[in-house]
Amino acid sequence: MNRCSQIRELFVLIVLTFLSACGGERLDSVRNLRSGGETIICFGDSLTEGVGAGSGEDYPALLSRRLAMPVMNAGRRGDTTARALERIADSVLNKNPRLVIVLLGGNDFLRQVPLQETRKNLEEIVRRIQSHGAMVAIAGMKLGLFTDEYSAIFEETARELGVLYIPRVMKGILNDSSLKSDPIHPNGAGYHLIAERIAEKIKPLLQHANRLRGAHPGD
Repeated sequence: MNRCSQIRELFVLIVLTFLSACGGERLDSVRNLRSGGETIICFGDSLTEGVGAGSGEDYPALLSRRLAMPVMNAGRRGDTTARALERIADSVLNKNPRLVIVLLGGNDFLRQVPLQETRKNLEEIVRRIQSHGAMVAIAGMKLGLFTDEYSAIFEETARELGVLYIPRVMKGILNDSSLKSDPIHPNGAGYHLIAERIAEKIKPLLQHANRLRGAHPGD
C-alpha cells in the first residue's frame, strides 16, 4: 500500500471515529436511558392515529413491524398540544412507558395557537413523561409555506430537555400527491416514509439503551 492510500485510509478512520463519537454523545444526552418501562408509545394527533391510511398502515403499526416489537398508537385526531396534555395520564403515563414518540403541533398551527403556548405545552408534555422515567423522542415538522417557526420549538425543546430529536418527518410528503390522501394527511405510502424516518433514529437509541440496561447499575 502506498503512502497516499495509507493517509487516505487513516483520514477515513478518523472521520468515522469522530462521527461515531458524536452520535454516541447525542444518545447519551437522552434522559432515562435506563428506563424500567416496557411500552413504546406514539403520542400525537391525526398523523399518529393514521387518518388517511388503510388498516395497519398508520405509522405506529408500521414502526412496530420495523422494530419487531409492540408499539402503542396513542394518536387522536384534532389534538392540539393543550388537548394532548389533558389526556396524557390515561393515554401515556398509565401505560408503563419506556419510550414515547411525540408528534404534535400541526393543529396548533392550523388553529393559530401562539407559539409560546405551543412551546409551553410541549415542554410540559416532555417533563411529565420524563418524570415517569421514560425516554422521549420529538418528531419535528416544518409548518407553514414561507416560515418555519415550529421547527425551532421542536428542536430546542429536544436539546434543552434531553430528548431525541427526529427532524422533518413530513418532508416532501404533502408536496407529492402520490404520498398523501388529502391536503394535510399522508396515505399509506406517506406513513411508510414517516415510519422509516422515525425507525432510523429510534433503532440506535433503543440499542444504546438496551446495552445500558444490561450493564450493572454502577457501570
